[in-house]
Amino acid sequence: PLSDRNLERVARRALLGLARTGSSASNGSGDYVIAFATNPEVRREQGKPIRQVSDLDNEAMSPIFQAVVEATEEAIYNSLFRATTVTGSGHTVTALPIDSVKVLLQEYHAADR
Repeated sequence: PLSDRNLERVARRALLGLARTGSSASNGSGDYVIAFATNPEVRREQGKPIRQVSDLDNEAMSPIFQAVVEATEEAIYNSLFRATTVTGSGHTVTALPIDSVKVLLQEYHAADR
């Protein structure tokens, strides 16, 4: 279980994963993150004004932060490379040509990073 404070800290780390993919979070980008806990121990029960919650200590958060950054970055790459060409309202957006992107990544040694 994570406290509301640590959930906020987790959400901020997701933006680091976005930045790793090249986003600069420019004005109007519309980037936002929602973090929530699913552990039953942090749920609030109606009619109970006092509750005791055990949550993960701050010192244990670093591996979670790292996982969030990496998972966000991976999710963005997956969405880019698994996208398909779509047409709507008279416009077509073409999917990334994966083979061409691979050539560019190799040319600029980006695949080595």
